[in-house]
Parts: sequence; C-alpha cells; structure tokens
Amino acid sequence: MIETTPALAELSPETKLMCERPGTFSGGHRMCAGCPTGLFTKMLTRVSDEYEIVAGNATGCLEVASSIFPYSSWQIPWIHTAFENASAMMSGVEACYRSLVRQGKMRKKLKFVVMGGDGGTYDIGLQSLSGAMERGHDLTYICYDNGAYMNTGVQRSSATPLGAATTTTPVGSESSGRKGNRKDLTKIMLAHNLGYVAQASIHDIHDLFRKMKKAIDHDGPSFINLLSPCIPGWKIDADMAVESAREGVECNFWPLFEVENGKFTINYRPTAKKPVTDWVFSQGRFKHLKKHPEVIAAFQAEVDKQWAWLEMEEARTK
Repeated sequence: MIETTPALAELSPETKLMCERPGTFSGGHRMCAGCPTGLFTKMLTRVSDEYEIVAGNATGCLEVASSIFPYSSWQIPWIHTAFENASAMMSGVEACYRSLVRQGKMRKKLKFVVMGGDGGTYDIGLQSLSGAMERGHDLTYICYDNGAYMNTGVQRSSATPLGAATTTTPVGSESSGRKGNRKDLTKIMLAHNLGYVAQASIHDIHDLFRKMKKAIDHDGPSFINLLSPCIPGWKIDADMAVESAREGVECNFWPLFEVENGKFTINYRPTAKKPVTDWVFSQGRFKHLKKHPEVIAAFQAEVDKQWAWLEMEEARTK
C-alpha cells in the first residue's frame, strides 16, 4: 500500500486501486529521458487482481532498455524473443498453459501479453501476429507505435506518417520525407474479427487503463494500438511526449476508439477540429514540410478521410 496523499485522495476509486497495486516495471531502466513507454508497462499488473500476467517482448526499445544483462526491470515472468516471432512464442506459452490446466498441473489463472514497437508489429512481426490472432490464443498484443524503427537509428517503418524525415527517408532537394500513407494496422486487426480491438494514446491514462483491462480480461485474442511518441525520433523536447500524444489525438491523426465484437465506439471527439499542422509543426521530423504545402494538404485529406470512415462505422454498427 502506498501512502495516501491529498492528490491521490482526489482520484476516482478505480484509479486509486490501480495506483495501489504492485507495478510490473521497476525504475532504473535505460529508456531515453522523457520516453513514455514505461507508463503502460507499469499498468499491466494493475488492471486486475483476478490473474497473474506473463509478458513477452519483440526486440525493440522497450526490450533493450529494460533487460541489459545482468539486469532486468521486469517484476513478472517475462520473455524476450526476436522481432519476428514474439506472437508465435507467446502462442506456444499460452498453449502450454492450457495443456497444464487440462492436466490438472496448473491452477493459477494466467493472462498473456505481448508487446512490440511498430517495426516489430506492423512489419517484421506481422505474420506471427496475424497467425496468433487467427488461431484464437488467449493473449493481448499491445503495439507501442512511435512511427519508425527508433531503436536502430530512426529508419522508416510502415507506420511512419506521410512526409516524416527518417534516416531512410531523408529530406533533400529530391525528397520531402516519407512518401505514401502509413499502413493502418488497426484495420488489419479488425479484419481478423477479434472480440476486442482498440486505439489508445499514452497521454490519456484513464482511457488506456480501461482499454487494457478490457483487452486482458477478454477471453481470446485482443489488440491495442498505442500512440507513444519517441523523443529523439520525433525531435521533440524530453518533457513533450505526453503533450505531443495529446496533440495527435486532438487533430484526429490518432482517433481514440474501440471495437467490441464488431461494434465501433469513438471514445473521444475533439471539441474543435484542429488542423494537423498544430501537431506536425511541433515536431522536428516534419519541419521541412513548411516548404511543401502539397504534402500537408495530402496529410490533412488522409486524416479527414479516416475520421469520416470511423464516424461512418460507428453509425453503421450502433
């Protein structure tokens, strides 16, 4: 139990309970200063007392910074495998668990969570992720999306937004950054007809907590796509990760929504429509786009198109 402070006393009962439960992830990890990735990892064991969590990581920032030998930040059973097979690995662990339960050799209630960045999820790990979801394993996959291969030097991934400068989409006289629109992984997961799929943002802890609980509680495969800014990759100040995620939601670049058994719900509607320039020009990776209004126009058109699709799906499934 932690000491109750005046600030804590103002929180909702559910949030207080979350704060009082033991966390999954200890301090002293080696994430970049200001990296928000540790926020959701601390919440894995705080969503419920009804089960224990077993977690697995694809290679990436979170794995590298939390498990530098001989140290570990993980306070739960945790496994690291390569980029491409994190979902396959955890599928095997979950299948083994079910076998042990059937044999009467295991009585604990366990839940399984896989985590990966966008490089390990949208690209290299997509095949094993799709297979695990299709086979119906009881596991939750959380993708922390920062829009590039940040751990290996900020190379473009298929989650990189239009116009972003990366080391493999450099800006120059012949290039205005990444060409083409990002892959929509959330839609791909929806095509697997999962019982629970959601988009969340690291800035809205209450919404994220609720979605993590739903996803992990769900018996069967579930997926959360989580916007998690990268300080060096986005070229923002170390104290701007949470605010930058908020701006991404406010301009509709990253809508907060969930789909439960096919029913769409938009969880947050900005009170005033903000242009994407509010978010884009707050980041160094897009600053060159001030000279490319045609890219900004295309970026805005894509954001508007995706928001219209989302509203249509919500109305259709109401």
